[in-house]
Amino acid sequence: METRILDSDDVTETIALPTLIDAVERAFVAYGHDNVQMPAKSYIELAQYDGDFRAMPAYVDAEDWEGAAIKWVNSHPNNPERFDLPTVMGVVIYSDPETAVPLAIMDGTELTRLRTGAAAAVATDYLAIDDATSLGIVGAGVQSYAQLNAIATVRDLEEIIVAEQDQARLEAFIDAFSDRFDVRAGSIADAAACDILSTVTPVREPIVDRAVVGDHTHINAVGADAAGKQELDEQILQDATIVIDDYEQCTHSGEINVAYQAGRLTDDDIYADLAAIVTAEKRVDTEGLTVFDSTGLAIQDVAAAHTAYEGAVDADRGETIELLTTA
Repeated sequence: METRILDSDDVTETIALPTLIDAVERAFVAYGHDNVQMPAKSYIELAQYDGDFRAMPAYVDAEDWEGAAIKWVNSHPNNPERFDLPTVMGVVIYSDPETAVPLAIMDGTELTRLRTGAAAAVATDYLAIDDATSLGIVGAGVQSYAQLNAIATVRDLEEIIVAEQDQARLEAFIDAFSDRFDVRAGSIADAAACDILSTVTPVREPIVDRAVVGDHTHINAVGADAAGKQELDEQILQDATIVIDDYEQCTHSGEINVAYQAGRLTDDDIYADLAAIVTAEKRVDTEGLTVFDSTGLAIQDVAAAHTAYEGAVDADRGETIELLTTA
């Protein structure tokens, strides 16, 4: 029984963004129809290393595909500075649900980056104004690239404004996209004035003020991924239509977690989860201020792993090994 080994380049080359975005959307549809199994994300906290491990298993029975996977992933914010390693690294095992054969073992770092961008694209497609042409990004780390590439798949972007304190990161981001977009550096206020705003920083104090955000802006709040983290002025959350990816994760570790745990936001302030939006159970007035609280779900990993595996088989990418012997 063959198992395909896919490194980061294989994952990048075999995942076509439109296909991935469609797969992630279908995973959320399956979630809305109770056609998934997704146990709570398990954490191993490593305070002595200022990091943690997370185990994320899921099964998805989508409209035209099914898959099961588990991701073992970390978050070590000091890795880049201390060890010249990524903050987030991961490994995904993708399995055949019927036989349990591990079809692939693949890099989860690139997969996580891409599926997070894809989820923002799905949310943007449903929550942003139809004629949105400008995108602001706060933070120019690796996720900012995924945000721009994915969101450009669902909206015709004409202007990109990126706010980043690190000059080297800022210049690298602009250089990477200057031949495709009108992209320039700006302040957080400049970025927040765009039709769409993605925030991708690890901060624990709000950096986006309500006063600089337009009343018709859609925000993808991506950076908060642990208790105590927040990027947005709480007044933004009070004024916005809030759409979450998952109730337990967002109230524990998403953008809303600080205000929610303090009682300044309640369940009544959460309009819907994304699954309810993509299944049309609920609809959103895209002319208003909207926020998508993105914590990242295991069903997204399954969708991305499915996309990567199918693409790798079609392109004959990666190595194959006999990981298991027949009984």
